[in-house]
Amino acid sequence: MTQVIADQKDMEFILYEQFNAEKLLNYEKYKGFSKKIFDMILSEARKLAIKEILPTLADGDKEGVLFKNGKVSVPDSFHRARQVVREADLTSTMEDPDWGGQGLPFLISIAIMEYTTGANYALSGYIHMGHGTGKMIEIFGTKQLKDMFLENLYTAKWGGTMLLTEPEAGSDVGALTTSAKKNSDGTYSITGNKIFITDGEHDMTENIIHPVLARIEGAPKGSSGISIFIVPKIWVNEDKSLANPNDVQCVGIEEKMGFHGSATCSMALGSKGECRGFLLGEENKGLQIMFHMMNEARISVAFQGSTTASLAYLYALDYARQRIQGKDLASIKDPEAESIPIIGHPDVRRMLTWMKAHVDGMRSMIYYITMCVDEKENAEDKAQREQAGDMIELLTPVAKAYCAQRGFEVCVQAVQVFGGYGYIKEFPVEQLVRDVKIASIYEGTDGIQAMDLLGRKLGMKKGMVFKALLDEMGKTIAAAKEVESLTSMAESLGKAAETLGITAFGLGSAAMSEKYATAFANAHPFLEATGDVVMGWMHLWRALTAVKSLEKKSGKKDQIFYNGIVTSARFYMETALPVTQGRMASVQALSDAALSMDEASFD
Repeated sequence: MTQVIADQKDMEFILYEQFNAEKLLNYEKYKGFSKKIFDMILSEARKLAIKEILPTLADGDKEGVLFKNGKVSVPDSFHRARQVVREADLTSTMEDPDWGGQGLPFLISIAIMEYTTGANYALSGYIHMGHGTGKMIEIFGTKQLKDMFLENLYTAKWGGTMLLTEPEAGSDVGALTTSAKKNSDGTYSITGNKIFITDGEHDMTENIIHPVLARIEGAPKGSSGISIFIVPKIWVNEDKSLANPNDVQCVGIEEKMGFHGSATCSMALGSKGECRGFLLGEENKGLQIMFHMMNEARISVAFQGSTTASLAYLYALDYARQRIQGKDLASIKDPEAESIPIIGHPDVRRMLTWMKAHVDGMRSMIYYITMCVDEKENAEDKAQREQAGDMIELLTPVAKAYCAQRGFEVCVQAVQVFGGYGYIKEFPVEQLVRDVKIASIYEGTDGIQAMDLLGRKLGMKKGMVFKALLDEMGKTIAAAKEVESLTSMAESLGKAAETLGITAFGLGSAAMSEKYATAFANAHPFLEATGDVVMGWMHLWRALTAVKSLEKKSGKKDQIFYNGIVTSARFYMETALPVTQGRMASVQALSDAALSMDEASFD
């Protein structure tokens, strides 16, 4: 397999042709870089991922993690792979070099991570989770906290987590009971229990830094009274030296259906009365601070769905080319006809094309969001920065839920391509199905993302942000209509975008009326439809870019590649968008059957 983790050519197409990553070099922040440097780092990341990280994927599933006497150990191979990533300075590529980063654009960083993260997402948590912890400290922490924690978090010398969920406070964070009491030295004593904590304990680092949501004594009930604290596993002195253990204990790990290489821990804080933490930001502002990390985490989970799908697709493609089974339909009655590779069979071709269309489209969608992050932080034009920020806010819940779900479905299709062999552990795709299912659940389930889209994001700036998204689609549609070979696709997407706008207005209106419960019962189908149309936009954009590239490049390999992009887009428009139209019709109908069902009738 020349392509093992991700399609290098497609990644380069998105970076340098669809989104023109070289324009980022015009920003002052990235003046020291060049395309040559970007390519060199990407090449090294690819080699490292194939040689060092991908071989650990099966170990994570077969060996899993071991809990004994309050300690968690990970597979031996994880240690070497993690260290190699650290030595290559690929732990926090987009952050300031003063804090141990490389200062790269997020758009380039996400491409690097498609290799290093896509090769083993469970391992990547032990490498990159400290980034989110560090980012909160960088934005909201004091100089003292930054000096104490940032470099060690960004370089992955120390690990990071997020201690949010409790046995009786999962999605309803406001119901948490973990408490904090202020001490005379300005620290806080923390007491409570947390569950489902990814990488809450492991033997990969000398220290783990836990951001912990807790309620200070006397604070208001509910979400308005929640604060956030930085709680080290081992207490950290001001000079960054380590002191004594901080009364943070792992009391167990979960046995999961998949994702076995990732430690999912139950944590006890202050069981001996000796757990301390530093307040991050202001009191009672914990949720606002946490959501800075949460948005990044949700993009990361979308990425988990898309990168795992990419891996599954490439495994299935390789298998379909090698597996000899059955005769060509044209020769099916000829007893002398030889069997052919299964990639020659129409139904297998359908599955592979469906997989490719979704893998490539999801990659463009996520890269687009990361490009918006770069524009929000660097564009000189205020309106451009504002619109980029709006697109991030609007599309984050869509990408998180959509890519998690479609990523899982791509993995299921990969098993189908393998047939019986896909269902046994000798082949890799059954692991990917089990591993990626978690993406639809953690960092906010698909339903929570849908509620966020309908309840918060759809009405941003009185609906003008959603309109701006449709307007951006309209620009691509108008440009594509000028290209004869793309006119039909442009018209299909135009109709879908128009229907999406009508659907959004109707559902949004219902959400603000006495039909609000019915509206929210249809929120997830609406999110799916939004994701479908955004994917259509990405495909039309890709096809338009490919057609323009074909005008400049006439080599046989170029023609095969760019025509493949156009054909994938056509497949998506002709097979996926018609289904989306039906889904939007369903949402517009505002069926309340799920709500009117008598609870006893479920039996």
